[in-house]
Amino acid sequence: MISAIGKAFAALLSGCYKIIPDYGWSIIFFTLLSKVILIPISVMVQYNSIKMVKMYPEMNRIKAKFYGNSDMISEENYNLYKREKYHPMLDLVPVIVQLIVLMGVVEGLKHFSVPDTMFAGFDLNVIPSKVLGRYILVPIIAGVSAWFMCYIQNKANVLQSEQSKVNKYTTMGISVGLSLYLGFFVTAGVALYWTIGNILAVVQLFILNACISPKKYIDYEALKESREELDKVEQYHKTAKKEISKENQQREKQDYKRFFKYGYKQIVFYSEKNGFYKYFKNVIEFILAKTDIVIHYICGDPDDEVFKMSSERFKTYYIGENKFIVLMMKLEADIMVMTTPDLQTYHIKKSLVKDDIEYIYMDHAMGDVNLSYRKHALDNFSTIFVPNELTEREIRAQEEKYNLPKKNLVRTGYGLIDDMIAQYKPDEREGRDVKEILIAPSWQQDNLIDMCIDEILDQILGKGYHVILRPHPQYVRHFEDKLLSIKEKYASFDDFELQMDFSSNKTVFDADILMTDWSGIGFEYSFTTLRPTLYINTPMKIMNPDYEEIGIEPFDVTVRDEIGISVDTDKLSTLGSVVERVLHDEIYSPESIAKVREKYLFNIGKSGEVGARYIINKLIEYSKR
Repeated sequence: MISAIGKAFAALLSGCYKIIPDYGWSIIFFTLLSKVILIPISVMVQYNSIKMVKMYPEMNRIKAKFYGNSDMISEENYNLYKREKYHPMLDLVPVIVQLIVLMGVVEGLKHFSVPDTMFAGFDLNVIPSKVLGRYILVPIIAGVSAWFMCYIQNKANVLQSEQSKVNKYTTMGISVGLSLYLGFFVTAGVALYWTIGNILAVVQLFILNACISPKKYIDYEALKESREELDKVEQYHKTAKKEISKENQQREKQDYKRFFKYGYKQIVFYSEKNGFYKYFKNVIEFILAKTDIVIHYICGDPDDEVFKMSSERFKTYYIGENKFIVLMMKLEADIMVMTTPDLQTYHIKKSLVKDDIEYIYMDHAMGDVNLSYRKHALDNFSTIFVPNELTEREIRAQEEKYNLPKKNLVRTGYGLIDDMIAQYKPDEREGRDVKEILIAPSWQQDNLIDMCIDEILDQILGKGYHVILRPHPQYVRHFEDKLLSIKEKYASFDDFELQMDFSSNKTVFDADILMTDWSGIGFEYSFTTLRPTLYINTPMKIMNPDYEEIGIEPFDVTVRDEIGISVDTDKLSTLGSVVERVLHDEIYSPESIAKVREKYLFNIGKSGEVGARYIINKLIEYSKR
């Protein structure tokens, strides 16, 4: 194969030599010819690079929004690439082609024989490392040409100019290193080809930039603004990271040792974020009340309120994500309960010590498991607590479609809604004359605040309602300045309120109608209060682009039009009449929504007991093994 390639390139070089009968000049002519032939690829890569940089503002904002969540950033970038039809691997095409041509030249010159191989006082058939002397100039010249090419590309190449300094200097180092190697250890003729190729690459770059100017396609002002936004977020996190006390670092170390000091454990719960205890609460409290089982609870946030609840039978541990990855691989327990999907798929793996742990998944959102999670996100769990029949059908359909082993599906229901129903006191709303509209968007990309909040407020303010905008806590964290500008813009409206205190559900309970996009709060609100939700059809958040493969309409799509009504973003001018309809139409009455709740929730008010009894029975079973 290599010999055949060498002979083919030798024939090409011979053809060039017939046109220009000089060994050195024929190599230069061949180099120029190869650059001309490969122009279509260079043009294709130029457009692809422009497309990439054109996406940078959105990519920077994705990174700022999901800072620290590499999985989510990768997922959002993947969706962006797909939408813009960008092909990341396309930029590798010229590199691959160049290496193939280089290999052909190296082999071709071995088969290319001419009487005189001298050029500019150097014998191009000589390998510099074998003779040294003045031939030491060959690798130096090749290295300088590579440095010059990279220096110009870092300044003028549409993609490289936007790279970080680390990437720029890494690329430069690799290129210079390869050039020095070629200059020392292959013939001077190959070094000549490589040197001229580097120089022509610079010429070609300026020609491409003149013919296909990046400035015609790229919004550099938006790029600058997005960089500043990202820099602000990065600086915030760097400052926060520095402020992590040595006390917490020591605490994590001690908790990690303490966790393993107890040895074998019956059951472990893992909460990756602050406040996730509410999803486990009913199950844990029933186990503690009815048994003498010791529960081990791991949390990745040192400030979680759960640490105040520690006791002899409810042992809590602060263990950050990095140490938790190691802990999981060393885990010895009968049951592990978590709300974190993608077990075994990404960084969190199953135990390497005990291969029969039962991994139970409990959902932390009343949403669709096929649409809202990555494909195969739940494949590696032994057991899943399902809130409704539709979720159960989806999981069974996934198993059949992808030939997966059947999981143990426990019909539990949804504990958070059980708690909200228990807390809800409808009598407290009596005597109010003014209808209250609560706007509670998600913080996903293309949420209704970013897309159409002005159009929404223009339709409902000054119409006799009290309107509350309650953004997602993560949106407040990342875009507080934007929210404050909205507050200032509508400061003259007495019927408008921006609420950024999330310590109470009172606002949710008091609302006569909730308005959202694709947030799960709609299900929580309607199933608790038995009042309707008005959905704004912003672009649907799709974590699994292949969600239609199983042939089941997603829960998020099915239920939204049974507990309320959906309005497209191009129909917002009708919002006023839609609000009136939802508030007064009998099909959105408490009785109607109660029927929907019965249809889509197992064991209302008893989900914690059902889940806990399953765990207790399993632990009894495991104790007899």
